Amino acid sequence: MVQVAVMGAGSWGTTVSKVFADAGNQVTLWARREEVAADIRDNHRNSAYLGDIELPEAIHGTSDPQEALERADIVVLGVPSQTLRENLSHWKDLISADASLVSLAKGIEHSTGMRMSQVIAEVAEVEKERVSVLTGPNLAKEIAEGQPAATVVACEDTSRAQLIQAAVAAPYFRPYTNTDVVGCEIAGTCKNVIALAAGISSGLGFGDNTLATVITRGLAETTRLALELGADQRTLAGLAGMGDLVATCTSALSRNRRFGLQLAKGASVEEAAAATKGQVAEGVVSSQSVSELSHKVGVEMPITEAVVGVCHKGQRAPEVLQQLLGRSRKSEV
Repeated sequence: MVQVAVMGAGSWGTTVSKVFADAGNQVTLWARREEVAADIRDNHRNSAYLGDIELPEAIHGTSDPQEALERADIVVLGVPSQTLRENLSHWKDLISADASLVSLAKGIEHSTGMRMSQVIAEVAEVEKERVSVLTGPNLAKEIAEGQPAATVVACEDTSRAQLIQAAVAAPYFRPYTNTDVVGCEIAGTCKNVIALAAGISSGLGFGDNTLATVITRGLAETTRLALELGADQRTLAGLAGMGDLVATCTSALSRNRRFGLQLAKGASVEEAAAATKGQVAEGVVSSQSVSELSHKVGVEMPITEAVVGVCHKGQRAPEVLQQLLGRSRKSEV
């Protein structure tokens, strides 16, 4: 048993807290709002994000970062990618010198082009070998209900990855280790962008052939970028790559997919956010970051560019689709 701090009580942070608790650990879950922390602490619920799902008594809710991080062996960072730097800058001095840090955020920092593990290492002033990434086809609601799922714990330090693997191995949750942090993070970031495209495709009334095309060609451009950045191609065919991509592009639980459905109807980003519980999907911000990174390293990502066009350049979804179909023909491989 280890002491786990989960910083961020959204649906995924709360679900990860439940998994760690069900795996036999003591967990402190930090929530930004005291009313959410009180609900977790007093009612064993996070009604705001997980409805009536009962949380284990081994989870303690708090809105005090110091209380959450005190004596934590594993610190799980579950805040959004674009606020991670600011939050962690306030928490870094409270983290134990030998704690393992785990990133749940999937994105590339827009201002710097850095992956989340790089942001964590820089801000917390720790060796990159202390930073892990938890990723895979992990839709929060299904896992919170105890439905069987698998995940990947990626860390350059195999021993540290195995420590986290053991701590998060619940009866319904099977973790695998991987040393390819770059591949896991690029896959996790790009899948949100491709899921927006999948939602747009479905929102335009197209069927499974179109969806399969978006997923497969989306994986192709994600793989090109990941390999250019030094990733292992096997990662892109695994849980962090294809697995996460399929789940996010096809599930009604996927916020990025739902957001894309709204964009296909002609909604603006702001209107789509209002229709999806007031939150802008991660892929909207990530699309710009991924596009900029792809231009920097010279990798062609047409589906990503199409999403950027719809989300940030005022282009209409049907027009963007025609541009994709009108691209010059080429060999698949």
